[in-house]
Amino acid sequence: MKNRGSIYRVVTVGLLGALVFVSNYLSFPIPVPVGDISRVHLGNVFCLLSGFVMGPVGGGLASGIGAMLYDLTNPAYVASAPFTFLFKFLLAFVCGVIAFKGRLSGSMLGECKISTPRYFAAAVAGSVTYIVLYLAKSFVSALLAGSAPEAAGIALVTKLATSSVNAVLAVVISVPLAAIIKKALKSAKLTA
Repeated sequence: MKNRGSIYRVVTVGLLGALVFVSNYLSFPIPVPVGDISRVHLGNVFCLLSGFVMGPVGGGLASGIGAMLYDLTNPAYVASAPFTFLFKFLLAFVCGVIAFKGRLSGSMLGECKISTPRYFAAAVAGSVTYIVLYLAKSFVSALLAGSAPEAAGIALVTKLATSSVNAVLAVVISVPLAAIIKKALKSAKLTA
């Protein structure tokens, strides 16, 4: 029986990783003043959902792998793929740790109960973690590319705006979606 659970976890991580990958294509590019790209997309919805469904580690892996694969298929983002893996992993990891009350393992396929306030807090914390990491990396990258600190700061304003829109969309969509998925898993007798 334990082997069956492991297979479900691996398949679910793969499925959620694929959803993160595909949902990144649902995007609107936003021009940034200092030679970079920013966009509003639905990828973070599924990154948070991965943390809710699989917990910190499984969700982090699904989120990081799916987002990194998207970067590897887009020439504009290839150089950022390792950072994307780490940042998206941490987005789902932080979300999962809070949603699962500090446990590093577990999944919605098990016993976790949906607590809307805790899930909103988890989604916000995961999103803020990602925004801070992404903006710090963007600022340092701009400085290393030779931009003046003022120009790099101006570019961050646009990135902060698009990242905030992505975060709000992700929180507002992922929390109710997690509750719906939990209900579906329960009716399919895949969860307690």
